[in-house]
Amino acid sequence: MNYFFSAILIGLLMFLGGLFLFTLFITLRVQMGLPAEGRFVTVMGNRIHYLEQGKMQNSESTILMIHGLGGVSQNFSYSVLGQLAKDHRVVAIDRPGSGYSERHPRSSASLAVQADVVAGVIDTLGLGKPLIVGHSLGGAVALATALRHPNKVAGLALVAPLTHMPKDTPKAFAALGITWPWLRKLVAWTLATPMSILQKDKVMDIVFGPESVPQDFPIRGGGLLGLRPSQFISASADMNALPDTLPMMQQQYPTLTLPVAVLYGRQDRILNHIEQGQGLADVAPTAELELIDGGHMLPITQPGVTAEFIRRRAAL
Repeated sequence: MNYFFSAILIGLLMFLGGLFLFTLFITLRVQMGLPAEGRFVTVMGNRIHYLEQGKMQNSESTILMIHGLGGVSQNFSYSVLGQLAKDHRVVAIDRPGSGYSERHPRSSASLAVQADVVAGVIDTLGLGKPLIVGHSLGGAVALATALRHPNKVAGLALVAPLTHMPKDTPKAFAALGITWPWLRKLVAWTLATPMSILQKDKVMDIVFGPESVPQDFPIRGGGLLGLRPSQFISASADMNALPDTLPMMQQQYPTLTLPVAVLYGRQDRILNHIEQGQGLADVAPTAELELIDGGHMLPITQPGVTAEFIRRRAAL
């Protein structure tokens, strides 16, 4: 009997070891093929990677862009960042733990802490009072920054933003619901990467649908960076930290006084535009909602429309 259980244990360890080596191989391949393209700044112990283009001397015309859950700054540099950089100084950051940014081991993933990091980036890079663009979860971070640091923000341009606690977790993010940090790391370094590869088409259909995933998204849009364990760990921590701050933020939306513009796709399969977009417009006195036909990944699928939406808000 002891031999039987020993054999099972050895087999399990060998299986997990194989998954670990496969994950390590994929991670190294991805990082070699998609190295960090920007520069780094340290804020509150977090090493933040950022991309910057445009008129560096004009801090009065600055745009700061924040990506969503599991995303990276390349979601904006895919096209939107370059379009806006013709007329503005544009900075796109990797949120703490995402992309090539590193979250301090003792740092919280709460929206409040992420907002403080954003405020620190604004000060450190001398961005003045930028228009903050937030996509998906980045929209929640942008709102948190405006609520906590209103003197550092000129306005918000939110694209398919998370503004309220969702009634249901999107199926594409169900695996991120792990609450124990040790189990989160174990899954990240064993099952997460191979399962992401196996379920790629199904997940991408939910995230992008009903629009198509561009063939160059894995490289140009940074999609392959999502295969790394660090991305899974960070995204899981981000999602599980939402109840710490988001419900309280919802009570503060009526106090917003700066301009807030919201762009949503009617066919968004990740977030409900009525619950999230109209929900914000109904309670925030300065919020305006604009609806278009499209899904959740508008910065990738409709970069021209997204850039024009942001450009209009920056001109106010």
